[in-house]
Amino acid sequence: MIWLICCGMLAVASLFYVFYLPGKLFLGPEKTRAGYLRERKDAVYENLRDLNFEYKAGKVPDVDYRSLKSSLQDEAATILGEIARLEAKAAAAPRRAQE
Repeated sequence: MIWLICCGMLAVASLFYVFYLPGKLFLGPEKTRAGYLRERKDAVYENLRDLNFEYKAGKVPDVDYRSLKSSLQDEAATILGEIARLEAKAAAAPRRAQE
């Protein structure tokens, strides 16, 4: 009987430990669209560097290299355009507020 009580207490303590959420959680800084795009741009540039390295090492065939490079460059151009659009929009917002 006593072992049943001990097992129950251990189960309750385990569940409390696993599922208890403290009152204040630190979730990190809130991400903006521009911040997300900058992170994505860095990832695409890193992928391009890796692709170039693997191509020069002979691990990627010419056809695959050209298609992958083209798609990554298109994605980078799209991201850079979006970042430029957001920065222009942010720069125009204070000018409108002054008028």
